[in-house]
Amino acid sequence: MSTMAAVSVEFCGEWFRIEEGEELTIGRDAQLTIDEDNPFLHRQFLSIVQVDSMWWLVNIGARLSATITDTTGTMQAWLAPGARIPLVFDVTKVVFTAGPTTYDLSIHAESPEFERTPSVDDPVGETTVGPIALTLSQKQLILALAEPMLTREGSGISSVPTSAQAAARLGWPSTKFNRKLDNVCDKLDRIGVRGLRGGPGKLASNRRARLVEHAVFSRLVTIDDLPLLEKSADDED
Repeated sequence: MSTMAAVSVEFCGEWFRIEEGEELTIGRDAQLTIDEDNPFLHRQFLSIVQVDSMWWLVNIGARLSATITDTTGTMQAWLAPGARIPLVFDVTKVVFTAGPTTYDLSIHAESPEFERTPSVDDPVGETTVGPIALTLSQKQLILALAEPMLTREGSGISSVPTSAQAAARLGWPSTKFNRKLDNVCDKLDRIGVRGLRGGPGKLASNRRARLVEHAVFSRLVTIDDLPLLEKSADDED
């Protein structure tokens, strides 16, 4: 009888190993405690569990969702409450937001079911979820929100700036920032990025966090783009 390969979770530099037949819960009061002082985070939010011959990530929470990506950002999934996804990559990135705080961790499989091989025509970091062209000011807006996550080393905890903080970082009036935020969210929503709208005509309350999650983990913006924050953008979009 063969033994199923283990998986390991890395969060804030700490490692948690899960052997065959075991389960790991993740949350505010779980086997992997993320942030016990955040009342917005479920006590038990995610679970890594074996089903037959595969490992699965399951959202066992009631309200929060998580963004799931591979290390290249070419695959991105939205894990809603009650949903589950197989852990088929060598490394799976998980990012989620509870209240004002964003968390990310990585899940490492010893024997992955799938491995993406980059080709010459599809270099790592240049393929995103759907074609998207951004103006300079739209990219600056995303960078102002994503700067804390981009400049942090490794996985762990970061806070998404408020709209007022991001507007001040760019030297924009709040009205300009909010208008451009609407434009960026609309543009991404039209190509199928989930979580940027709460319903028809109603923008999601956590759209800033969801925008950062998508932009960082799909490589829509990278740390190399941060100098763009200092450039002057035309007010044409």
